[in-house]
Amino acid sequence: MTKKFDYNEFTNRNIGFVTHEEQEALKNATVFVCGNGGMGGACVMGLVRAGIGNLILADLDGFEVSNMNRQLFAYMHTVDKHKSDATKEICLTINPEINITVHHANWTDHVEEIIEKSDIVVNGTDDLGASLLLYRIAKAKGKTVIDAYASPLPSIYVTKAGDLMPEERMEYPTLGTEWNALNDDQRSEAFLREAEHVILHSSSRKYIDLDLAGEVAAGKRSRMSFAPMVISTGMLMTYEAVAGILKKPHGADYQGWFFNPYEGEIEKPRNPVFAAMLRPIVRRFLTKIMGE
Repeated sequence: MTKKFDYNEFTNRNIGFVTHEEQEALKNATVFVCGNGGMGGACVMGLVRAGIGNLILADLDGFEVSNMNRQLFAYMHTVDKHKSDATKEICLTINPEINITVHHANWTDHVEEIIEKSDIVVNGTDDLGASLLLYRIAKAKGKTVIDAYASPLPSIYVTKAGDLMPEERMEYPTLGTEWNALNDDQRSEAFLREAEHVILHSSSRKYIDLDLAGEVAAGKRSRMSFAPMVISTGMLMTYEAVAGILKKPHGADYQGWFFNPYEGEIEKPRNPVFAAMLRPIVRRFLTKIMGE
């Protein structure tokens, strides 16, 4: 005989990490996860099993076989299915009572309404324009965005409405440009600015093939991804989303930090003066590995 789902039984083992009242707050919360593949999908899995009651999911693409090395909702039976639709279907097998709203490419048409409804926004997209749109609307609506760097090490950063957005603090050449009017030069420079930040403030370069990384930076191959890194990052996002919902202190700020599982260390941003001195060296290094 099939046992009937019971939310209290489902979340019973959460109690102790959270109180009954906090579990109820999670049940009543709404999280918008934009990008449901690697990090975003892992965050969704963590949120669903934590007992989040309401999710808004958005993605552009369907699952591919190449996604299966790291994306938690990518299986042979979900290949060619839209990521958000397939993710919703599987989430409902975990918690049949969860309320999930799905958007496809049209999410940008509804972004203000989506973010207005959401307690927390999670950026799981790797598109610069989409990220700029999320941050700009979240800032206007007073909402917090959970994000991670494009890094070989798991990372996390939390941008509140009053904080500098990534395009401001990493000085992307995008300020004043509409999110859907970016040119290739702006995209390339923004990518390099983020790569500079990652190399300046973490030991990421030690743990990847730099020749292949140069090809990625030059746009000659797809970004490298590895399940332990991607899934760990998604779980860090879940922790921060839960903290935001429960009004607890965040573990990361708008600059964030990197987790080095190879050394068992947390790597935090360098002193700004020292980082400024190193930046030209890092840019030359990036230029060299890109073969420019």
